[in-house]
Amino acid sequence: MRIGVLTSGGDCPGLNAVIRSVVHRATADHGDDVIGFHDGWRGLLEADYRKLDLDAVSGVLATGGTILGSSRVQPAQLRDGVERARENVATLGLDAIVPIGGEGTLKAARLLSDAGLPIVGVPKTIDNDIASTDVTFGFDTAVGVATEALDRLKTTAESHQRVLIVEVMGRHTGWIALHSGMAAGAHAIVVPERPFDIDELTEVVGRRFAAGKRFAIVVVAEGAKPRAGSMAFETGAMDIYGHERFTGVARQLAGELERRLGKEARPVILGHVQRGGTPTAYDRVLATRFGWHAVEAVHQGAFGMMTSLRGTEITLVPLAEAVERLKTVPDERYAEVECVL
Repeated sequence: MRIGVLTSGGDCPGLNAVIRSVVHRATADHGDDVIGFHDGWRGLLEADYRKLDLDAVSGVLATGGTILGSSRVQPAQLRDGVERARENVATLGLDAIVPIGGEGTLKAARLLSDAGLPIVGVPKTIDNDIASTDVTFGFDTAVGVATEALDRLKTTAESHQRVLIVEVMGRHTGWIALHSGMAAGAHAIVVPERPFDIDELTEVVGRRFAAGKRFAIVVVAEGAKPRAGSMAFETGAMDIYGHERFTGVARQLAGELERRLGKEARPVILGHVQRGGTPTAYDRVLATRFGWHAVEAVHQGAFGMMTSLRGTEITLVPLAEAVERLKTVPDERYAEVECVL
């Protein structure tokens, strides 16, 4: 068989482990040919690719980013490119395409699958917000990076009697904020699923100083917003991909808390440092298993499906199910955190 693989959307640790696993399983065990499309769906639409053999993926297991490159393609451009993608698949003699990506990538994969292309998806998002899999690779690494940063920030915050508002990734969901904040013993955690009340947050932070504590750490997901009318809040416009441009919740929160508490408050934005660098052992293993099972799905003809972790087993779920809804932080998980803050 001949298999095409691509990585699309934001990069995250573990992408290269999936690519490596696909190549190893396909070429060494099945005798397949594998090609990699450059820069995501753009590579498929423009037939821009490279051959992937064992030498091409040697040494990439522990490497962050993606050796194939990644990009985002506007939804309208992809819809208009379905016929071109079909033609390229036929011209290149491809028996299957394995796209690795998050919500947007999987929606595109479903679009092409519904158009008749042979697709097996692999879920990827450090936000851990794909509902049809228990965990996505990259999340464990991002939580580890954020937790280490929070541990380090505690010492400088205490030295200068400051409030630090630490902004982590999480456009629609607060899983990174929840896990890193809990692991590091943050004093407040703010997530997109629960619009925050600035009066309540001020009270929580103020109680620490009233009790004689010298600092406070607040972890906030980038997509968090205040309750309507509770404080002035800037919002951003939509970009060409339909994503809101964030205006800096940590910056706005720091200013408001400093004004209300009379304590120095500083925003710290971790940003893309959470995406980069070496994946954890857990993410390497999960990514490798996803790649292995994606190749098996191809050989079973299980197209229109996506690999998924359920418990400890890798299963397949329909792409249609994968993009139905996001996995958000439920109230009971947030309640667990509130009792230990």
